[in-house]
Amino acid sequence: MGPRILTVVLSVIFLSALAGAQSGNLYFGYTYANADVGLLNHNGMNGWTGSLEGKIFPFVGIVADISGQYGSQSVPNGVFCPAPCTGGDTSLHTFLFGPRVSVSVGKFRPFAHVLVGLARAKVNTSALDDTDTSFATQVGGGFDYSVFGPLSWRVEGDYLRTQVFNNDQNDSRFTTGLVFHF
Repeated sequence: MGPRILTVVLSVIFLSALAGAQSGNLYFGYTYANADVGLLNHNGMNGWTGSLEGKIFPFVGIVADISGQYGSQSVPNGVFCPAPCTGGDTSLHTFLFGPRVSVSVGKFRPFAHVLVGLARAKVNTSALDDTDTSFATQVGGGFDYSVFGPLSWRVEGDYLRTQVFNNDQNDSRFTTGLVFHF
């Protein structure tokens, strides 16, 4: 199944779930990832994340999560660079979907999720400009704290696994930001 067909199928499933949803939320925030993007060393990457969740049952929702992280990494000569490298700019974008379970407890709403989808990494050094896409899984959770009305503040931690550039990446991700519940 090609990437476009898979995107259309997942979009139809997600939008169908939202149409019958009892409620949901829209989230946008800051992300910090400790990621290696296939360059053999973990470095901090900063970026953004956004998600849309539609409830299909009172405690279960379907989530679409999109994120982008950006950073610089030192690149060992001979690994990705045939000539001496001056360093590399890296980016990692994820496009993930899956179930999330949550429950409200006073002002808190703890949640846990398992998401699957795609990761796209880009490496740009003085001697190399390459992009790769792989399957990605993300397992994690966090909580929303109700600030007032439909607005909450989210704190989330995740384990992200990818295989860009034919290397296994086991990365951690932290995100925080505003949630609008509807």
